[in-house]
Amino acid sequence: MLKSSGSSLNKPVPGQKSQAMKFRLPDMIVIPEGKAILGTGDEQLEFLLMREEWATEWYERDMFLTEQPQHEIDLPAYEIGRTPVTNMEYHLFVWETGYRIPRGWVGFRYAEGEGEYPVVGVSHVDALAYCQWVSKKAKRQYRLPTEPEWERAARGNDARIYPWGDEFDPWRCNTVESGKRAPTPVGAYSPSGDSPFGVADMAGNVWEWTTSILQPYPYDSTDGREDPKGISVFVMRGGSWYYSHKLARCSARESALATFLSPALGFRLARTIESSPAPTK
Repeated sequence: MLKSSGSSLNKPVPGQKSQAMKFRLPDMIVIPEGKAILGTGDEQLEFLLMREEWATEWYERDMFLTEQPQHEIDLPAYEIGRTPVTNMEYHLFVWETGYRIPRGWVGFRYAEGEGEYPVVGVSHVDALAYCQWVSKKAKRQYRLPTEPEWERAARGNDARIYPWGDEFDPWRCNTVESGKRAPTPVGAYSPSGDSPFGVADMAGNVWEWTTSILQPYPYDSTDGREDPKGISVFVMRGGSWYYSHKLARCSARESALATFLSPALGFRLARTIESSPAPTK
């Protein structure tokens, strides 16, 4: 599991000039209406067992069960962030609201030169607070993606194992095999590592929070997994720089408490596309 870290509270110094960027609308990509293919099917499992040594241990220990059965659900069109939220974007939120800073920042800022890196050390609670703030600033509603929204954005219209296809390639993403040993700027592996919809960093770099509580498949949005009560255990997706490619697969699922923090965990935005009212006759 991910390594936990604490959080700290800080306030801007009166009169100190903010170096945060001016607010701009999040860079979003429209994912069209269609079927989301969720989980790992038998054919993919056979493929992994033939090519990946780790897959045998996972199979023998029933670790693939959390990703099974593979199934499809219908999703309406929605928007998802092209990249995870960056330090620079999160800094403006902290500056304007006095919200607690992420773990690892020095004083009131992220490390020099890391403005375009994904913000990390933020809990699910922190991510929701950011969503509320950016919604108010933009005058449109933003949120975290649901688990199927995240997976459809990563896979496209088929059941590929990674955003670019079925074969792992360390030159297309930031996992432990890439040797970076830290986050990289968002979009650093674009376009070769992008999903079919052009969404970046869906494999590796940092884990990403979703709105979905971890429950067994098949996915059912009406069974309570999208209706959290209290401090729930939420699904994280995408893998990270800290882990191997086996957890960077599009169907891999991890989870953590809503208050959990890690230097390998961030988030990206999503948005429901509001339907236009029918014209009056």
